Amino acid sequence: MADRKVTASGKDKDGDITKLCKSGEAWSPRQKADAIRDIENGTHTYYVQQAGTSRVDITVVNGNRTIDTAAYAA
Repeated sequence: MADRKVTASGKDKDGDITKLCKSGEAWSPRQKADAIRDIENGTHTYYVQQAGTSRVDITVVNGNRTIDTAAYAA
């Protein structure tokens, strides 16, 4: 399993996340459906982290249809 730091995301016209990204990484961009499968299967974790802050995991919410940061998923 790899921990994948996300530094950007792709969004559709409604602002919904469609892909997770980190420039220069072979896995990027990762389509939302693939990232959801990775998270649910325990294949990879995805997270965001600003300098000087704690890591915040990206989680699957809303019946496997949406991904969000753990800080907002509660």
